[in-house]
Amino acid sequence: MLKLNLSNRMAAVAGLVPAGVNACDIGCDHGFVAIYLVREHICPKVIAMDINRGPLSRAREHIESAGLSSYIETRLSDGMEKLQIGEAECVIAAGMGGRLVVKILEDQPEKLRSLRYLVLQPQSELAFVRRYLREKGLVIRKEDMVFEDGKFYPIIMAEAMAEVKDPGDGGRTSADKEARPFAYEDGRISGAERQEIRESLEDEFGPCLIREKHPVLLEYLAWWEGQQNRILEEVLNYPERKAQVMEELARIRETRRIMQS
Repeated sequence: MLKLNLSNRMAAVAGLVPAGVNACDIGCDHGFVAIYLVREHICPKVIAMDINRGPLSRAREHIESAGLSSYIETRLSDGMEKLQIGEAECVIAAGMGGRLVVKILEDQPEKLRSLRYLVLQPQSELAFVRRYLREKGLVIRKEDMVFEDGKFYPIIMAEAMAEVKDPGDGGRTSADKEARPFAYEDGRISGAERQEIRESLEDEFGPCLIREKHPVLLEYLAWWEGQQNRILEEVLNYPERKAQVMEELARIRETRRIMQS
């Protein structure tokens, strides 16, 4: 029997897949996540897809070695292109940039609407991905975060809700989008402004991670604060960049305050 060696990151990804659903793993690489999901009786069936023939061939070999070819199908596919509506209730997209994750979802709007769950592990631009999910009416139900090989990896599980009208710019005016330095620490801001700030912080750092006081998020905030303080020392003579860094430091402090409340 094939011996699985899931990394902590990929084990966390698999751990957020809801039990009992058929899944599609986009960018399946070696196929280990698909094998784990079936072997552990989390998913009855999985479609493992990759845009490259090499990884897909290796995945197929691993699936055959595990004796799970009847439960896991492999397909050469660019994103969700070869996924048919109704074949999967959950799509997994892990280990790729945030904008690529969103592009994969946006390229197939009808297929996206047919899904109930998304399990995503973007490698970058987390705020962009979370805001996209929110504007599409998908609710982030669960999150996890792991530290592995010197890097932090947040994972998101979102569930589709009633379709909402795409607000385009999120309903904010151009004035709202302008930076308001240190508004987080200004007791004079309105309730609506405070809600907008909270929403922005959740987009950046994760609503569930913040609410659950996730220990790895606390580690990340300490690391990110250190990074920003080092940058601040280098940009003291550049007012615009200095203001940006101080704004981010204020956001870190506010997120930590929320988690400690």
